[in-house]
Amino acid sequence: MNEKIIISVKDLVKDYGTFHAVKSISFDVFEGEIFGLLGPNGAGKSTTLEIIETLRQKTSGKIIVDGLDIDSDAASIKKIIGVQLQSSGFYPGLNLIELIKLFAGLYNQPVDPIELLKKVNLEEKAKSKAKELSGGQKQRFSIATTLINKPKIIFLDEPTTGLDPQARRNLWDLIKDIRDNGTTVIITTHYMDEAEQLCDRIAIMDEGKIIKMDSPDKMIDELVATGFERPKQVKAANLEDVFIHLTGHEMRAE
Repeated sequence: MNEKIIISVKDLVKDYGTFHAVKSISFDVFEGEIFGLLGPNGAGKSTTLEIIETLRQKTSGKIIVDGLDIDSDAASIKKIIGVQLQSSGFYPGLNLIELIKLFAGLYNQPVDPIELLKKVNLEEKAKSKAKELSGGQKQRFSIATTLINKPKIIFLDEPTTGLDPQARRNLWDLIKDIRDNGTTVIITTHYMDEAEQLCDRIAIMDEGKIIKMDSPDKMIDELVATGFERPKQVKAANLEDVFIHLTGHEMRAE
């Protein structure tokens, strides 16, 4: 993994009146990694990401994104990041090709809609409207829209929530492919198995602070070293593995 720092967050604070949502956190994200920001609801992770995405003002602290200072270069930062949109944000009357062309026009960025849809295995749905897609297909299209401006960094906020096991694992493969093609991925998720499978490193937030940051393997090894044992014997497979084995791993509509 490349050790170049592409996002640097130093002493980030976000207050809402007397409520301290983010309490002086610092962390770095390396170029070309999948970085997970985890935590319970209200931990401050979404606020932190929205500040880095230039969507929310910070109270204090310093953020550098690919050498650009968020205080003076927010417009330039917007050009090199991709932020996942919710499917409800798509115009219902347009098909996928038309939606991609619309976003490409907003970015002033030439793009081949079919090539982009191929990257997310949706070329066969090119003439379909977003509302006609299954849950997994909607999420893959939503991720495709983050790639239109050829970003250096993409932000995915709980991308697999509500998906069935097949759709989740297909989306994991897509996210890994995006990383392997050189894009840095920042992800939030409430699924710990997802974070363990996808993330090179994770930061765990609680009550506005980062309480732990490391690779999933090292965190697990540290816990095991304390003598921790699961109360139930862990089998070599789980029920989700059975489901995938029985129903197949190929893309399919729900």
